Amino acid sequence: MKNFKLLSIALVLFACATSFMNAQEKIAHIDTQALVEAMPEMRSAQSQLEKLQKTYDTEIKAMAQELDTKIKQYDAEASGQTDEENQKRIQEVQGMQTNIQAYRQQAVQDLQQKEIDIFQPVLEKARGAIQKVARAQGIQYVFDATAGNGVLLADGKDLITDVKKELGI
Repeated sequence: MKNFKLLSIALVLFACATSFMNAQEKIAHIDTQALVEAMPEMRSAQSQLEKLQKTYDTEIKAMAQELDTKIKQYDAEASGQTDEENQKRIQEVQGMQTNIQAYRQQAVQDLQQKEIDIFQPVLEKARGAIQKVARAQGIQYVFDATAGNGVLLADGKDLITDVKKELGI
């Protein structure tokens, strides 16, 4: 009876240790930032976003230059104008400044939305490839090993090479 108890306990401990070892094999990590940056779609998306940002910057600079020209003109002509006319000009300049600020804010919002619209499909493609590779390898959990995401030690299975193969990069 004693041997049976001892054997039972040994079997239970062995089963627990084996399942613990198997659980460890089902965890992997990947640096998603490095993966996404390596994707050709990401370079294209960044190029589109930079082009849009340059367009907005050009428009804002043109508006600011027009404002600056108007201010210089009004300053030069101020002494020859009535107080009423100078007040109208001040209001016009303030209106132009308000318009520039509103345009700048709208540009920032548009860029943020465009960034989401452009990058979301790239991120979804990367996520899908990660899931496909992980499932094919029987991995249950994949941690993001991008610096600053909370993974302090990543000595386990790194999926980045397999996922890059899946994506063809």
